[in-house]
Amino acid sequence: MTTDTDQPQGRAAGDEGAGEPALTVDELAARAGLTVRTVRFYGTRGLLPPPVIGPRRVGRYGREHLARLELIEELQQQGMTLAAIERYLERLPPDVSARDLAVHRAVVSTWAPDAVETVGREELVRRAGRALDDDDLERLAAMGVIRPGDGDAHRVDLALFRLGVRLLDMPLSQESIVAAREVLLGHSRQAARELSELLRGETAQRDARDVRSLSADMQPLVVQALLTAFQRSLKEELGVWLDRASADGTAGTAGTAQG
Repeated sequence: MTTDTDQPQGRAAGDEGAGEPALTVDELAARAGLTVRTVRFYGTRGLLPPPVIGPRRVGRYGREHLARLELIEELQQQGMTLAAIERYLERLPPDVSARDLAVHRAVVSTWAPDAVETVGREELVRRAGRALDDDDLERLAAMGVIRPGDGDAHRVDLALFRLGVRLLDMPLSQESIVAAREVLLGHSRQAARELSELLRGETAQRDARDVRSLSADMQPLVVQALLTAFQRSLKEELGVWLDRASADGTAGTAGTAQG
């Protein structure tokens, strides 16, 4: 087991929060698909917060560390230098959550060109940072993340791969995940069509160069607006659902007590 006694001491071990993973540097690197050396390098550059120092002086990392590593890798894939990434991360709030980091990564990844690679199973496992059995591969294929090729080769949609691997650990059936994917694709296509029609009507009388310029300027604004609107709507819907579940549980408990 690798320790991190050379790292500055972070929060107390109990401050990670319930449900937070307690990963060693080796486990964090594996989950992120990186080498331990790379993770340590990011730490020395200040791109990664110091770990929590637990018993036996072992450094422990949580969800925020993993989410930050994924954002850093996404920014690098977009061609940003380490200096530019440092400036990007410095503008984030000091208490930014793993969820907010994931939203940042989602916004960044929308500008990535469609990237599909053919890789063998061993490389697939390395990039996943975890073991992948035959059932996992079937689920990833059902999500549209990978497509089987010749032998043990698979065509991988790199933009969706990390998301697909995370969904493997979610307590959801394959049918629910596929159905959710269809819902998202259907609504996103409809929104894209309606927004495109709106923009076409607005730019019908403009020069072609102006239209292309407007389209390039509008795309990041529209994507960020959609992400923000969807995030808030989902938060509201989940809040209503949890309130109802809590009320039903309370009612059930009260009914049992009266009986």
